[in-house]
Amino acid sequence: MNQALTRHDKAHFLYNHNGHQCIQFSDLVVGEGIQANQFLIIDNNRAALIDPGGDLTYTPLNIELGKRVKTHQLDYIFASHQDPDIIASLPRWMMYTQCQVVTSKLWSRFLPHLASQYITQQLSQNLEERIIAMPDKGGAIAFGNSEIIVLPAHFLHSVGNFQFYDPVSKILFSGDMGASLIEEHAEQPIADFDAHIPHMLGFHQRYMASNKACRLWANMVREMDVEMIVPQHGSPFVGRAMVQRFLDWISNLSCGIDLMNQQHFDAQRAGYKKPV
Repeated sequence: MNQALTRHDKAHFLYNHNGHQCIQFSDLVVGEGIQANQFLIIDNNRAALIDPGGDLTYTPLNIELGKRVKTHQLDYIFASHQDPDIIASLPRWMMYTQCQVVTSKLWSRFLPHLASQYITQQLSQNLEERIIAMPDKGGAIAFGNSEIIVLPAHFLHSVGNFQFYDPVSKILFSGDMGASLIEEHAEQPIADFDAHIPHMLGFHQRYMASNKACRLWANMVREMDVEMIVPQHGSPFVGRAMVQRFLDWISNLSCGIDLMNQQHFDAQRAGYKKPV
């Protein structure tokens, strides 16, 4: 049966039904890194990781992965964009598994810079050959007995940004869209949307490019069958009513370049002194 948001050890089951599992890890980051969620999807004994993070999370995430599947069952890593908390652990996953990495075509040529010469020499094939460079429109990636839909979310916040939709669980893994800055209990669904806004507001005003990009994204999601939006930072939006609340909020938010004026581009404020 579906065990939405039940907890087992460090794993939070977002969905668990008929051999299809969506698992959130919300407390693997140690040290000074920002709170971040990592996600594991299992279908027909095949595995995929979404935004696995950097060195801070590699070892604990690998341990959790090993409790559920064998290394050779990891088919994909889905990277929403290029940030360190998304994909900096790439060299280790490339070295110790045979998985492919799904990411934007804009970042596919940059990701090899994460790997040292030693790592690339240990690989049985070129790193570039294991990267699936997605076109801007996105697409469907076959996975187990199902598929993962790669959805465009460009400029939210990265210029080449994707989100990942699981049609079995109807979960949208939304990357930084919907993120909230909280310190603990990120596995708990949002209960009071209005009280949650202060945890989201500053982040979205700065990291999302513009209201236009937000509105276009929200229009896309409204046409989809989404039961849950789960961001990479903070708490999930569970249930259609809460999903709708977030879509309405973000559609009306001024952010990014909407909030800029000439004062944000002022050399003298930055310390430049005009020659006399």
